[in-house]
Amino acid sequence: MASDRNVSSRAQLGRIVAAMAFALVGTATLNEATAQSAPAHIYTCVDANGKRLTSDRPIPECTAREQRVLNADGSVKKVVPPTLTAEELAEQEAREHERQIKRVAELDAVRRDRNLRARYPTEASHKKARQAALEDLSRTMERSQKRLELLAADRKPLLEEAEFYTGRQLPPQLKQQLEGNETTATALRELIQNQQAEMQRINAAFDIELKRLRALWSGAPPGSLGPMADSTLPGATASPGPTTAAKPASATKP
Repeated sequence: MASDRNVSSRAQLGRIVAAMAFALVGTATLNEATAQSAPAHIYTCVDANGKRLTSDRPIPECTAREQRVLNADGSVKKVVPPTLTAEELAEQEAREHERQIKRVAELDAVRRDRNLRARYPTEASHKKARQAALEDLSRTMERSQKRLELLAADRKPLLEEAEFYTGRQLPPQLKQQLEGNETTATALRELIQNQQAEMQRINAAFDIELKRLRALWSGAPPGSLGPMADSTLPGATASPGPTTAAKPASATKP
């Protein structure tokens, strides 16, 4: 009888163990199925009516509102900003473009200041460069002025001869000589005016550079002085364009 009871107990224990194993297997299968069916991310937001919406994908009703993307455990994975309208997107792009332009201008100012300071380490070197830039122009202006004086001297006898024909038609040759003399003198006077304006421009350019260089020599960081002033004309306002103080383009022989 004792033997039969032992056999019965072992059989009952085996059934209990089998049932527990079956239950564990079922629970694991259910958890796996639940994990597979659960969305990887959960989108949630509050719509215009104050209603909270939830979805496994971006919510169309909240395109103009902030949406939160949650992990499976409810923690926030990221925040999706509102989708911009075409006008808002254009404004955002315009602001970004302005920032880029400003950044490029700042970098260019740093580069130009460094180059300027390296080119002219002292005020004496800058003064020497100014003199060299004006030297050719000064010689050209002198030649133009002498040529104009010669034309005036050539015109004097022509005018004296023309006095004999007062009230009468000038001979063709005399008339042609007077007209040629005046045409050449007019062109020279215009050239001298252009050369004088070019000399003013070059001096103004060097004045602007010298003012900036003195600040840089005193320790101002490159790029901290803002854009270089436009030296194309004397007294011009600030411009982001580069300034050059090369030899004048109009310094040509007449």
